[in-house]
Order: sequence, then C-alpha cells, then structure tokens
Amino acid sequence: MDNIRGKTIVITGAARGIGLATAKALLARGARVVIGDRDVAVLDKSVTELNRLGQVSGYPVDVTDRESFAVFLDKARADGGGHIDVLINNAGVMPIGPFLDASEQSIRTSVEVNFYGVLTGSQLVLPEMVKRRSGHIINIASLAGLIALPGQVVYAGTKFAVVGLTTAMADEFAPHGVNVTCVMPTFTNTDLTSGTKNTGAQKPVQPEEIAAGVVKALDNPKITHLSVPGPLRFVGLLTSLLPPRGRRWLTKKFGNDDVFLKFDATARAAYEQRAQTAIGVVED
Repeated sequence: MDNIRGKTIVITGAARGIGLATAKALLARGARVVIGDRDVAVLDKSVTELNRLGQVSGYPVDVTDRESFAVFLDKARADGGGHIDVLINNAGVMPIGPFLDASEQSIRTSVEVNFYGVLTGSQLVLPEMVKRRSGHIINIASLAGLIALPGQVVYAGTKFAVVGLTTAMADEFAPHGVNVTCVMPTFTNTDLTSGTKNTGAQKPVQPEEIAAGVVKALDNPKITHLSVPGPLRFVGLLTSLLPPRGRRWLTKKFGNDDVFLKFDATARAAYEQRAQTAIGVVED
C-alpha cells in the first residue's frame, strides 16, 4: 500500500527549509500537499515554485493560535476531498545563546511554537483520524530532544517534550489505527544554524536528507523515532546513560560544548529576530 501517492499531506512551517524540501519530496511521490506558514510573502513564492511539481496549495497559519490552526486545517480538508491523511508538525524556532540572556518573549515564543503548536495541531486532526481509523502525524523534533547542549536550554526542553509527547501519542493511538512518528534531525543547513560553526564530528545535513527521513517514516509508519543520520540516535541514547563527567567529556569531544554559546551574532541577527518574535501571521 502506498502511504503517499494520492494522500492529502499537510505541512506547517513549509515556506522554507525542511518543510519546503519535504513538500518537494512528497509531491515527487504523488501526494496532494497543503503547506502553511506565517510569512505570507515567502509562502506565496513557495507555492508558485511548488506548483510546477504537483498538486499543492498554501495558506497562512499561526500554529500558536488554535483558531488560526483550525481555519488552516479546514482549508486543507477542503482542498483534500474533506479529510487530512497526514499532518507534519514542522514549524519550529531555535533561539540560542546563554540561558540567562534569554528574554521572556524568546522563551514563550519557543514554547508556544515548538511545543504548544504540536499539541494543538495533533488535537485538531486526531478526532477525524480516530474516526476513520487511519492517519499519520509526523512531528519534526531534533536530536536536541535526546542530547541537550549548552546554549540550547529552552530549545532542548521543547524538543525533549516533542519526543515525549510523540512516544505517548504513538502508544495511545496505535489501537485506533493512527501512527505517530518523530523525526529527529541533527544540525541542518537551514537558517536555524546560521552564524554557528561546523563541529569536527558533526557537519550539518541538508534539508533534503530530512525530507527523505519523512518519506521513510511514511513508508514505514510503525516507526516511532527516526533520527537523521540514523546512527546518531544511538549516540543520544548512550549520552543519556552517562554520568555528568562522561556526558560533558563526550559533548566536548564532539565539539558541541560551546557551538551554541560562541557564534557569529551578526550573521545570526536576522534569524534570531525572526525566531524570537515568531507569533502571528506576517502579511508583508
């Protein structure tokens, strides 16, 4: 059974980066794709680009606003024959830096987008999936949900939460025929890592590699946790078992002890501004 061709697949935060790459990969497999983003200008440009590849539509959405999310999903259903087969909760932000420098707005934005947005989207699509006894939710988490690094205190907290909620939902809704998966990328070559240095042990992967991971999850829907690259999940599990000194030694060995504390603030300024205020739809 093809879990992609002809299916209505909805992706949040898909005007750029991982979401856009995922839309392209799914259109190539024959899916009907609906993308959402809060940046209307970038969204419109991306829909125009994607239209050459297959059946696609796009609408503004603020995943932190339940009403906005519900309206977006209603439009997706209308485009998809009245139902949604797959929801990909991709929207996310990653402010970085010393925890004591984090503003209240930055903290709240990260929690609202990365965690509350995933909960909201899931609650809004699960009733129809349970009733139909069919459906799949994919949450784009991060290996930061297994390996917490200095300079990522809030981000890691939200991604640990996404990994946990995915596990719990996967087990709760499996008896109802609904699959739930989290895809956990390592450092990815998108705006999220702008201004940071490459570590010797980990070079950023490309958004297309994450998209391939999403496709793999849809082709193998019983998978609950999928990391990109795959072997790094075991590094994460190992790290969680180490005592503090061992964990800190391994983090330093990989060059990750200060990668999110010492970065090019000028090169990162534009992204940080966007990430720390990522609530509400931007019309211009």
